[in-house]
Amino acid sequence: MKRNLSFSLMTILPLYIIIPLFVSCVDTKSITYFNNIADTTLSAQVTGIEPTIQKGDLLSISVNSLSSEATSLFNTSNTSSSTSAGAANSPLSQAVGYLVSQNGTIEFPMLGSIDATGMTKEALKNFITKSLEDKKLLFDPIVTVRYLNFHVTVLGEVNKPGVVVIPNEQVSILEAIGMAGDLTIYGKRTNILLLRKEGSQKIVRRLNLSSERVLTSPYYYLKSNDVVYIEPDKARIAGASQSRQLLPIILSGLSFLTIIADRLIIK
Repeated sequence: MKRNLSFSLMTILPLYIIIPLFVSCVDTKSITYFNNIADTTLSAQVTGIEPTIQKGDLLSISVNSLSSEATSLFNTSNTSSSTSAGAANSPLSQAVGYLVSQNGTIEFPMLGSIDATGMTKEALKNFITKSLEDKKLLFDPIVTVRYLNFHVTVLGEVNKPGVVVIPNEQVSILEAIGMAGDLTIYGKRTNILLLRKEGSQKIVRRLNLSSERVLTSPYYYLKSNDVVYIEPDKARIAGASQSRQLLPIILSGLSFLTIIADRLIIK
């Protein structure tokens, strides 16, 4: 009797473990990029890639000239790095540069307040260069402007969701997803949500990574502060819903079998 009971339990218990694995299935076509794309040459729309400076941006502005002593004054930023333990692990908190205030300005040595919002890096570089020459502060200065906090946020069905810091100041949506560990098999590749803020406007766009059209989209290249959200597909939603329904049943069944087994073994 005990042997038959043990055999029955060994037969039934694996079923409770295996059943949830077959609750949902994923179509292989839905997890591939660029379905049925042929060899071709596409022209990407690169207009508008150069971002404009916004409030809260952190800028690196370096000045060089023939006189290193004269230029040293202009290479002191107005933001110091954080020394707190919590900030030590954050690439954004370690950066030292010129923080664009909520008024849209930066405070630059000898030039005072500069309204930087709306400018590109090139425009700001030219403005500072011309101002230094016009005021005869430096002769033939070389000014370099870079973003220190260029980043995008990738959320949803990716393996490593979070903030992605971009050191080279240009990233495509595919590169950003790759930096976030790629989509999970449950990520909905045909309806990627892109959120972008430009001035007082919030732009919402949907991108289809299964179509070659995304490669020529004006939103293929991301801008700083963009948010990319990958929705779960129906299989993930159905699987999560059915798993929640099955779990109490499985636990109840296991408890019932355990009670029966204990009573029969005691007898």
